[in-house]
Amino acid sequence: MNPNLKPSDQVALLALMNPISQAAATVTSGWVSLSKCDSILAILQTGVLGTGATIDAKLRQATSAAGASAKDISGKAITQLVKADNDNAQVMINCRSDELDVNGGFTHVQLSITVGVQASLISAVILGLNGRYQPTDHVATVVEVIE
Repeated sequence: MNPNLKPSDQVALLALMNPISQAAATVTSGWVSLSKCDSILAILQTGVLGTGATIDAKLRQATSAAGASAKDISGKAITQLVKADNDNAQVMINCRSDELDVNGGFTHVQLSITVGVQASLISAVILGLNGRYQPTDHVATVVEVIE
């Protein structure tokens, strides 16, 4: 580990879903290439969930940035969050590049979040870790990194 590297050089913000009161529906992040990172960490955050609301989330994989041949990544779905227990909760999903169907040419990952029953406050980020080349590029909406 190099103590001269800044944390912002070692962890890249690759995708985000800005905080929103999301109606009952499925929403997805953009497709993220794992060509520059060995692994990702998807973080889902909830605020106050609507009455009777449920939240499901999973990682999906594709062979291109356009989502070609998209399918779920085995073992990368959360236990359903429910209003009774999960206001203001966080969930983390780890995924290494070798957990994709690499033999099938799968190279991209997407976070899919399904809000059920009632609108609920959610947000999410996908962080890239263990960059193959550093510093790793952040999503274009990052406007400033303080040294």
